[in-house]
Amino acid sequence: MEQKLNHFDGNGNAVMVDVTEKKITKRTAVASGKIKVSPAVIDAVIHGTSKKGDVLGVARVAGIMAVKQTPNLIPMCHTLLIQKCSVDFDVHEEACEIISLCTVRLEGKTGVEMEALTGVSISLLTIYDMCKAIDKAMEITDIHLESKSGGKSGNYIRDEGRSL
Repeated sequence: MEQKLNHFDGNGNAVMVDVTEKKITKRTAVASGKIKVSPAVIDAVIHGTSKKGDVLGVARVAGIMAVKQTPNLIPMCHTLLIQKCSVDFDVHEEACEIISLCTVRLEGKTGVEMEALTGVSISLLTIYDMCKAIDKAMEITDIHLESKSGGKSGNYIRDEGRSL
């Protein structure tokens, strides 16, 4: 079965999807990603010695702000009334990596996957920005959707063993 792309009209022009007839449902999306850093960066993050301040605190706020700005960054995203957003971090000192996890929730007619992915991306970019004076070789990887619930397509939970 051929899947029709719903962001294009019959003439191939990009359009925003019409959601006026969709039902309002509770929707949640969780995305994650990681940044691989040097031991010096991990030390600065853990001990709060970065010259630019509280790295994870600023990255958290940046991620939340990014979620709210998603339709200004990605052209066909709808403006949404976000009802819950969190950005959390797991610092793995021995592996020299920081995991960002963004959860977005609302009751609405369209999902929040892009908002969660944007929140993760910007939180990790903020870590990079705040620590680049220590080490420019940091690497942002593995940004992906962990799960989503609600809406016509139902629930999705990422298969950990999945290989692309």
